[in-house]
Amino acid sequence: MSLNLETIPPADQLVMIMERIYGYGMTTTSGGNLSVKDREGNIWITPGSLDKGSLKADQMVCVKPDGTREGPLAPSSEFPFHQSVYTCRPDLHSVIHAHPPALASFSITGRIPDTAILPQVRTVCGEIGFAPYAIPGSRELADIIAAMFRKGHNAVIMENHSVVVGGNDILDAFRRFETLDFCARIHIHARSLGEVNLLSEEDLKSEAGEFPGLPELPEDLSPRDSGSGTDEAAVRETMCVLIRRAYDQMLFTSTQGTFSARLSGDSFLITPYGLDRKYLEAEDLVFVAGGRKEKNKTPSRSVLLHKAVYERNKSINAVMIAHPPHVMAYSVTGKTFNTRVMPESYVFLKDVPLMPFGLRRRDYAQTAAVFDDHPAALIANDCIIVTGNNLVGCFDRLEITEYIAHSLLWAEQLGSIRELPEKDLKVLRGFWK
Repeated sequence: MSLNLETIPPADQLVMIMERIYGYGMTTTSGGNLSVKDREGNIWITPGSLDKGSLKADQMVCVKPDGTREGPLAPSSEFPFHQSVYTCRPDLHSVIHAHPPALASFSITGRIPDTAILPQVRTVCGEIGFAPYAIPGSRELADIIAAMFRKGHNAVIMENHSVVVGGNDILDAFRRFETLDFCARIHIHARSLGEVNLLSEEDLKSEAGEFPGLPELPEDLSPRDSGSGTDEAAVRETMCVLIRRAYDQMLFTSTQGTFSARLSGDSFLITPYGLDRKYLEAEDLVFVAGGRKEKNKTPSRSVLLHKAVYERNKSINAVMIAHPPHVMAYSVTGKTFNTRVMPESYVFLKDVPLMPFGLRRRDYAQTAAVFDDHPAALIANDCIIVTGNNLVGCFDRLEITEYIAHSLLWAEQLGSIRELPEKDLKVLRGFWK
């Protein structure tokens, strides 16, 4: 099954998450520090002045409640604010501080990313605090950070410094850190298009409510018995490979991004709710058939939309819902995502409509109907939904949307965007995938 922190020592947890942070360009060789507070009250923290790209578990430092230390190296110079967070917030057991460029840009302009940009960002990050500048490693900085966390913030922008976040455990802290970084990236990309549209508190509350679920399948019905002759084990493995690839390419975040694949007429596999996409295993995927779900598993909250798409369109065999940062710039500004600029984008995506926020939850049938004529669609301040007749084709289409969005945003900085001539578009319509 998926990753279980209970089986991983604190020192190994620190190495595991620092590898992710450094590997995804969210800090530098000398920057950033992570800590975990264990059940005995010991604080495990990364050492100071050591290469973050090659940390080892035996280099981690353990600071005991009485102040004594274990380990061959000195703790990070930022240990004081880690300790202050744990003192004022006993509910937190991990702290992450790093310098991802997008969040650093907010830090050095004295601004906070607005989490009302997407419902999942507000859910994960909450309201963001802002800490006035103080010397790194100082007692003054520790007191300022503690004051912000004492107010209930779980993430704080540090003026002219970057960001610090806390979590129930290190995966919870990382999820918050990563989601806030995505939020900052989307804000920055969107600024090249115009003003960002934010969600109202009413919209945010509606999305935070309970999503309708599915009844469970009988215990005696094997998930592997889809009745179609499809090799379900192979489909599960392929899905996991593509989900992890989507995560590595920053098309998904730890817990946001949904992939499903049809097995037979009314049965399909779908990603689970809340599990880290980086560590997802084949058995974590949820089997759905006849409007019922695999026992003791929780599918993605969008499961009823996937079900509606498969019921309506028999040629669709894979669906992906994602929030890639360049594509989402169009979602949060309402600007047209223009696919008529390259043959590949027009052939694979056709025209990408923008649907109103909340539609995919309010009306599954109306949302599913969009894919009769369009292989992909944007939802305002929410996501992009991409469909395909097979798993790889669907994933390819998602990649293309983010690549084209990236190109379009850069093109905005260079000059006027040129569309393909209508006569050429007419020819390309004959090649629609």
